[in-house]
Amino acid sequence: MKVTAAVLRDFESPYGIEEVNLAEPRRGEVRVRIVGVGMCHTDTLPRVPDLTAGPPFIAGHEGAGIVEALGEGVYDVAVGNHVILTFDSCHQCTNCRAGHPAYCGSFFELNLSGVGDGSPSPVTDGGGQPLAARWFGQSSFATHTNVAARNVVVVDERLPLELLGPLGCGVQTGAGAVFNSLKVAVGDTITVFGAGAVGLSAVMASAVAGASKIIAVDLHDSRLELAKQLGATHTVHGGDPDELVASIVEITGDGSQYAFDTTGVPSVITTAIRALRPTGVCGLVGVQLGDLVLDPLALAVGKTVTGILEGDAQPQVLIPRLLELWQQGKFPFDSLIRTYPLADINQAEADSLAGAVVKPVLLP
Repeated sequence: MKVTAAVLRDFESPYGIEEVNLAEPRRGEVRVRIVGVGMCHTDTLPRVPDLTAGPPFIAGHEGAGIVEALGEGVYDVAVGNHVILTFDSCHQCTNCRAGHPAYCGSFFELNLSGVGDGSPSPVTDGGGQPLAARWFGQSSFATHTNVAARNVVVVDERLPLELLGPLGCGVQTGAGAVFNSLKVAVGDTITVFGAGAVGLSAVMASAVAGASKIIAVDLHDSRLELAKQLGATHTVHGGDPDELVASIVEITGDGSQYAFDTTGVPSVITTAIRALRPTGVCGLVGVQLGDLVLDPLALAVGKTVTGILEGDAQPQVLIPRLLELWQQGKFPFDSLIRTYPLADINQAEADSLAGAVVKPVLLP
């Protein structure tokens, strides 16, 4: 069928809105009409040559929509279901079977290659040429997409579907890092570096978890103010590293028990580790932007540094929990969102990169 998609034709050009051809869903897949799709900084990675998938390419990995068609062998999703699309995983490897699909043995191939399992692309352009269209198993910067039924989460039809897409990746990553990876508990202290969508989701989750000191660090005063509204007990401007460490130690008494870096900047990560108390844990998300070089004694007092993917979430468990917390007024993720028509995707990308918006959501 003919659908509309935002296509990246080369590394530096803007997205172009094109009419493309979408194949029928394969066995185990469903076709979803996209109602809203979040834009994440991860969606800019295809602009970096030789890093992940590259042009010609359809990005988008925080989709939400309505199921319109089923492939063979789909029994637990129905036409008409409202669904959130999340990351892909094989559901068969050791980590998937142990309840850790974010650490699937095929995670990078399925999510970041743009071609998934290597089978023919479900999308071709107007000239019949295939497009990379399996970004995180969905490539949802489009009016419609095919996605594995195992990677959709059915939600209540009364919820505002156009706002729910970010729960499938960025929001889930920040909240899951706090609940699942770091296991922040009542009375703990945590410092969140970077008050974007992932960082602010971690702030909200830390408040739900009952952390006693929740410190948000960012360069944008507007985002620090938002962090306060969402549960941060303290905010610190991320300027001089020595002053930053001193401020965190002063607030917490002996350093933060947990640090959560969302920036990927090596100098920020080393500062986060310095600001930990002995036995503290620093969690890292995203792609680190360069080599991370640690002082020989950086980890000598029982400190731990751990990488985190997708908040170590089981989406079918965590996303309903987050929606329940939102309905209770305890997790206001919708305060991060600004909506744009899909046709304004280039403006949304520019606003996101400039820090003018926390979480753009595109409406096809």
